[in-house]
Amino acid sequence: MLGVRCLLRSVRFCSSAPFPKHKPSAKLSVRDALGTQNASGERIKVQGWIRSVRSQKEVLFLHVNDGSSLESLQVVADSGLDSRELTFGSSVEVQGQLIKSPSKRQNVELKAEKIKVIGNCDAKNFPIKYKERHPLEYLRQYPHFRCRTNVLGSILRIRSEATAAIHSFFKDSGFVHIHTPIITSNDSEGAGELFQLEPSGKLKLSEENFFNVPAFLTVSGQLHLEVMSGAFTQVFAFGPTFRAENSQSRRHLAEFYMIEAEISFVDSLQDLMQVIEELFKATTMMVLSKCPEDVELCHKFIAPGQKDRLEHMLKNNFLIISYTEAVEILKQASQNFTFTPEVAAVDLLVPGVGELFGGGLREERYHFLEERLARSGLTEVYQWYLDLRRFGSVPHGGFGMGFERYLQCILGVDNIKDVIPFPRFPHSCVL
Repeated sequence: MLGVRCLLRSVRFCSSAPFPKHKPSAKLSVRDALGTQNASGERIKVQGWIRSVRSQKEVLFLHVNDGSSLESLQVVADSGLDSRELTFGSSVEVQGQLIKSPSKRQNVELKAEKIKVIGNCDAKNFPIKYKERHPLEYLRQYPHFRCRTNVLGSILRIRSEATAAIHSFFKDSGFVHIHTPIITSNDSEGAGELFQLEPSGKLKLSEENFFNVPAFLTVSGQLHLEVMSGAFTQVFAFGPTFRAENSQSRRHLAEFYMIEAEISFVDSLQDLMQVIEELFKATTMMVLSKCPEDVELCHKFIAPGQKDRLEHMLKNNFLIISYTEAVEILKQASQNFTFTPEVAAVDLLVPGVGELFGGGLREERYHFLEERLARSGLTEVYQWYLDLRRFGSVPHGGFGMGFERYLQCILGVDNIKDVIPFPRFPHSCVL
């Protein structure tokens, strides 16, 4: 008998068949869990932050959110569970069975088997309060916490989708993405509102610049894109830009993001206008399809009526006029209007936002540029710009769009500081 037992034991250890194990819980985002169509008790694990806690006689209800969606996942647990640490704002890990919810408010719910508190939250002293709809002005005081609210969560998810949509539009349209430098020696805008860079501490040089020339944070990538347009017919850049503008207005930031494009072999403003309109509409349609709940929240609680205005913009052709056309309109409207020099440029102005797009055709006449640079004493500094016109130059043009202003436009957000994660403006550089 003992020999048989030993033999069986040897066979068991030598067998290639694995021992039956408890199937580990699959980690899902809240978004993926909510999107499950046929929940049949599969074990999952969800990590996130508690948005609400409600205790009944026999059942404890939690709503957990991980930022992947506006809607939270309902967690149902035994009321005997020690719930003292399960407070609004606490971070948790929940394991259990994903089942069909009996409630019509949600499709599925998570029947908890284990809840682990990762980080406690003192809800009483937490500046974001449960069930309170805090004004955006209030939330600006807490840039390290405001992303945990529904409204800022929605805006930042929309911002992420809009970023992807813009890249998708340019890729599908045959543009090459160029990383233009943040540190530059030129001022393409000519406004003089530059942040100059200097090394600090022991690296500070008293007699010469770190780069041998004055260097600044970029105000635009236009000139670098013009360089690239000599090798690629369509290029774009999407990155941070900086303006040392002492303005506290709701439309200005010291650091913001710009989408800029440059197109070769273009000699008509109409060609630029078409790309501008297509970019706006394609990006917005993708945002609306990817983030319908988030956009709806913004339109409902921040800007009632914005939905209708946005739909009107998407259904109709833009009224985009060049400076030349604007001059003619003003001349006809007023006999006292003073004529200004005509330029091949165009702006798209949006009510409540201001200039959303700005662009134009670039000056390609070598001798004209040479004379202008000579008069300004900039020939040596911008000799490279003249060289572009000497060697294989082509007619080209481009435009720029302020990304934060775009978000203001589609969402109806009044203040530009509320559509960027960490706003930078005069006298404020928090975090």
